[in-house]
This record gives sequence, structure tokens and C-alpha cells, in this order.
Amino acid sequence: MSTANQLNQVIDKTQRLIELCAALQEENDLLKLENDSLTSALNAGKNKIKELDEKMRAVKFAKSFSETNEKSLDIKQKINEFVQEIDKCIVLLKK
Repeated sequence: MSTANQLNQVIDKTQRLIELCAALQEENDLLKLENDSLTSALNAGKNKIKELDEKMRAVKFAKSFSETNEKSLDIKQKINEFVQEIDKCIVLLKK
């Protein structure tokens, strides 16, 4: 094989390596863009989860407060019923 042929082979292989390097660089750039996009989506999802957790805590707190008010109303109603019964008993005892 002549030196010219060897040189042409080296040039051809070098050209293919340059093309491969360019293709790999382009793929790398696309993967970086995709990674950035996915990272942004992940962060948005995490923020949404935090927001929903805060809303859930607020709803649970409000629910527990309303349950307390309902229980309080039930207790007041029962006390009133007991007072009425006691009043009836007092009236009967006075007769």
C-alpha cells in the first residue's frame, strides 16, 4: 500500500470521526435540552404537590374545626334537654 493510499485512509477515517463527533455533540445538546425540560416539569410537579399538601392541611383543619362546632352544638342541645327534664322533675316534686 502506498503512502498516498494510507494518507487517504487516514483522512477518510478522520473525516468520519469528525462527522461522528458532530452527530454525538448534536445528540448531547438535544439530551441536555430534554433533561432541562424534564427537570422543569419535575420541579413544577413538586411545587404542585406542596401546594396541594398545604390545601389538604387547611381543609383538614377546617373540617376538624367544623366537627368541633357540631359536637359543641350537640352537647349544648343535650344540656338544654337535661335542664328541661330537671325543670319538669322540680315542678313534679313541688306538687
